[in-house]
Amino acid sequence: MAEPLLEVRNLTVRFPIWGGVLRHKVAEVRAVDDVSLTLYKGETLGLVGESGCGKTTAAKAICNILKDTAPGVIEQGEILFHGKGEPVNLLELSRGDMRPYRQLIQMIFQDPFSSLNPRMTVREIIERPLIVHTDMTADARRNRVHELLEKVGLQAAYDTRYPHEFSGGQRQRIGIARSLAARPQLIIADEPVSALDVSVQSQVINLLQDLQDEFDLTFLFVAHDLSVVYHISDRIAVMYLGNMVEIGDAETVYRQPQHPYSQALLSAVPQPNPSKTREDRIKLKGEIPSPLNKPKGCGFHPRCPLAIDACSKDVPQLAEKESGQLAACPVT
Repeated sequence: MAEPLLEVRNLTVRFPIWGGVLRHKVAEVRAVDDVSLTLYKGETLGLVGESGCGKTTAAKAICNILKDTAPGVIEQGEILFHGKGEPVNLLELSRGDMRPYRQLIQMIFQDPFSSLNPRMTVREIIERPLIVHTDMTADARRNRVHELLEKVGLQAAYDTRYPHEFSGGQRQRIGIARSLAARPQLIIADEPVSALDVSVQSQVINLLQDLQDEFDLTFLFVAHDLSVVYHISDRIAVMYLGNMVEIGDAETVYRQPQHPYSQALLSAVPQPNPSKTREDRIKLKGEIPSPLNKPKGCGFHPRCPLAIDACSKDVPQLAEKESGQLAACPVT
């Protein structure tokens, strides 16, 4: 088995809610609740779940950027990064101490229309990580920008253009080129194709796979579309309401899901055969509960067709099933 590149242990992320005349904490959102996972070198781990389940928050916590974007956030647990030899807990690092690791951990953001500075040229956007993290000369940086543009399927002559001159798919390619500039080991892709047309999605997915093989990259691929995640991932992890409910080999999770939520999520994947009926589709009742008022026990039990009394009392732990994956369900 490959060596671990990243280990997330019991990660919990809480956002305080302030109110009152004296501005005191009146509540808190438990966005990520005791999540653990391991990412091995060279693999792609797909992290899936519906909107609001905490997958993007977990991704940002791994990059250690929540402290700068969400004042008052409370982070607990460990995020151990093995990219520089001895494992380092990224959550304990200050902004300055984190800088050497930013070169090794890059992020591709969801929205290609807002993640690029409209006042900077393509060259300035891609060149920025090189200026911050390397001592390359101006000529070397320019050559690196041209090389990366061609790697992602764009012409080197585009380096003088601005983001508004490109389509959504082209902008996302620019974002991918920027993430590759400083030669990272781990790339966290936060729903990189959700804002793109279906035809463009496949192009970007294939591009990421080609770049992974060429540069020996490790991906944490965050998405809510299980068919896309299945196509690109070696393993799949499923989140619901801040908790990890299932994790395992992509083929096994996709073909034999063990958690009732994973089963419902997969049954909602569109089928390309218009003559096939969807009578077997699992229809969940009710809405996803608010993270401000999570149900006691398993967060899925109010909507789960298999729930028993124990599900409303204790949070089930991940346990190995006969098919090989881990699932947090005492019934299946």
